[in-house]
Amino acid sequence: MEIRHAKMNDCESIVILDSQIIDSRIREHLIKSSIEENRCLVCEINKRIVGFLIYHKFFFGHLFIDLIIVSLEMRRLGIAKNLMKYVEFYSERKLFSSTNKSNIKMQKVFQSLGYIKSGFIDHLDEGDPEIIYVKLLD
Repeated sequence: MEIRHAKMNDCESIVILDSQIIDSRIREHLIKSSIEENRCLVCEINKRIVGFLIYHKFFFGHLFIDLIIVSLEMRRLGIAKNLMKYVEFYSERKLFSSTNKSNIKMQKVFQSLGYIKSGFIDHLDEGDPEIIYVKLLD
């Protein structure tokens, strides 16, 4: 398993992986711009991209993990956790992320990595509030 920053020649593989999960290429521009801005990490296994993470630093001046995608057949192998641990090196004191209240699996990932609940946002996905998590770093 290798974690690294994405390069432009990874873009199509990342977009294909994302579109397999959400059945759309709607985030292609987001993925491309995050690669251009050096805010996209990939996880490769046997030279194949099996997961990626996009982050930014627009959340009240703090780093925020915006998106984590892992291929369906490679889930539960620690890929999301390793991507999240890797991005901690780019954060200062606090690292934020979020997930829907219905996404119990991702909530367990946050808890296993020492994230704590920080708040809620209603009305993003009707009937499924977004839970904000924070990890307080040393």
